[in-house]
Amino acid sequence: MLEDKNQEKTSLSELGEFGLIKHLTKHFSSYHKTTIKSVGDDAAVIDSSEKQTIVTTDLLIEGVHFDLSYMPLKHLGYKAVMVNLSDVYAMNAEAEQITVSIAISNRFPLEALEELYAGIQLACNTYNVDLIGGDTTSSTKGMLLSITAIGKANKEDVIYRSGAKPTDLVVVSGDLGGAYLGLQVLEREKQVFQVNPENQPDLDNYTYIIERQLKPEARKDIPELLKELDVKPTSMIDISDGLSSEIMHICTQSKTGCKLYEEKLPLDPQVISTCEEFEIDATMVALSGGEDYELLFTISIDDYDKIKGNPNLSVIGHITEENQGMNLVTRANQEIELKAQGWNSFKG
Repeated sequence: MLEDKNQEKTSLSELGEFGLIKHLTKHFSSYHKTTIKSVGDDAAVIDSSEKQTIVTTDLLIEGVHFDLSYMPLKHLGYKAVMVNLSDVYAMNAEAEQITVSIAISNRFPLEALEELYAGIQLACNTYNVDLIGGDTTSSTKGMLLSITAIGKANKEDVIYRSGAKPTDLVVVSGDLGGAYLGLQVLEREKQVFQVNPENQPDLDNYTYIIERQLKPEARKDIPELLKELDVKPTSMIDISDGLSSEIMHICTQSKTGCKLYEEKLPLDPQVISTCEEFEIDATMVALSGGEDYELLFTISIDDYDKIKGNPNLSVIGHITEENQGMNLVTRANQEIELKAQGWNSFKG
């Protein structure tokens, strides 16, 4: 939307596939002893250890997962890494390496990919992760970006979605709904811009929620915090598809029910004010918005005093027996069945 259209552009055909990979990755460094060989050979080499290996991958497609009319390429590269690191941290593991594969059409010059990889490199430097390989190829339409993250954890430290038990407390990091509302603001401004390209957006009142959408941060700090507090979650998941969907994953795999309390959902003031402006229910946004990349986890009720009052964490409910179902208790003390209404890429 604000991109300079007059920049000098370099055709990717001038470099070729291997020249492109070498060019884009020449400034990346390795942080982990487990990375024996990164980019530059037929395959990466990672030293095995006694720890368990955690592997996760995500595919992002232009027009489905991101819109380049308002998503800067540097932000896209950073966010794509965060999406994967968040999954690693949700397993209570340390992320160590990533691979990056991209398919791009001929509308993207070298300078565009330099921006994309600048965001990927910033993420690697910020979170001490090594880029160890990937692939590049052409696309007939738009951009596809696939990142795989590899992590390590001691066997006894790995946390699954299936360990929640009745009376466990449900806890979430940070606040909810900001990323979804940031997307609504960006979509609105895009429509205004399409009608009148001279009308530049005024986004000063939405800085927090737009950052939540364009440049989210994976919560590497939360597993570290819990370790310091001597709290081991009984189950954990990251919030990518919406709070409702994620707690339902935990309950389904743990064979439990849950009660979440509307009044306990953590909302930033900018989320509340923007919901009022858009005439959207803030609770619905918190439950179904998605892309917050906060961590949702359960802990034993015996650990409550260890986390009580911590500004990074909110207790939002508790786990129940399976036959009690999965419910939201409203401010009016009514119980409403939770539904998975978050992100679904296969919806029309």
